[in-house]
Amino acid sequence: MTLRHLKIFSTVCQENCNTTRAAEKLHMTQPAISLAIKELEEYYSVVLFDRVGRRLHLTEAGNQLLQYATSISALFTEMEDCLLDWRNSAKLRVGASVTIGSLFLPFYVKSFLEIHPNADIRVLVAPSMELEEKILTGDLDFALTEGTVHHSNLHTESYLEDYLTIICAADRGYHHGQVLTQAEFKKQRILLREQGSGTRDLFDHVTEAAGFSISPTWEAISTTALLHAAMNGLGMAVLPHCLVSRPIEEGKVVAIKVEGLTFRRTFSIVYHPSKYLTNMAKEFISLCREYEEDYPIPHFQ
Repeated sequence: MTLRHLKIFSTVCQENCNTTRAAEKLHMTQPAISLAIKELEEYYSVVLFDRVGRRLHLTEAGNQLLQYATSISALFTEMEDCLLDWRNSAKLRVGASVTIGSLFLPFYVKSFLEIHPNADIRVLVAPSMELEEKILTGDLDFALTEGTVHHSNLHTESYLEDYLTIICAADRGYHHGQVLTQAEFKKQRILLREQGSGTRDLFDHVTEAAGFSISPTWEAISTTALLHAAMNGLGMAVLPHCLVSRPIEEGKVVAIKVEGLTFRRTFSIVYHPSKYLTNMAKEFISLCREYEEDYPIPHFQ
């Protein structure tokens, strides 16, 4: 079994288990593709694909091999990139979920560049699920995410506590700190982040545990869009407290509570356990862990 076998197998999977398309992509013959798959199956004494008619379907063993092959290929590519151009070792590929990427990561990066002005930091701000997939494929060195990590084979380290606050416009007839019953809350127009985001995962988990679910009036990937919608009286938004603390202080919105619902969560540093972290990556992670102790707490508009 060689890296060539794994590459052929992964390409067949990527091409929807179509050996003809995989052969075209790899500039090989279709019989050569089939032979490589057969060699893999004989080597491990497993069936990787079920042959149903003229179509292939990935078996459970095949799916297990695909996970390893993806990780091994990503690690091999990373090794080659690093050794072929040693200067790339100064490059950091950092992911952040939308809340962290919008509110905290700019401060982290600015502070880090003051220490390492020549560091090449590449940032991807995206929903948590997308970041996890990028880590698994080796496209990110690590990510800062909110809420639950969905892939159990990723290393997860909590580094900051956070909670969500329900807000609405100050002129909607509710006062700051007012407590609604769950029945009253379910009647409101609710403004939420999109499914797959850490914020939405937490909200859905808490409401489902209380025995109900919410169909939002608004869904948005932008926390700012939801904040402005709430400020303009379009409903109640559920957002990170650090984002809404300033509007609350200024009297633009009021914070509402709901009986029996508490939206607490943690921010996490996530990376693949097989990932080689450079000294620069380790320093950046340490800065995130210790930011609250070493730097002024950021104020958000």
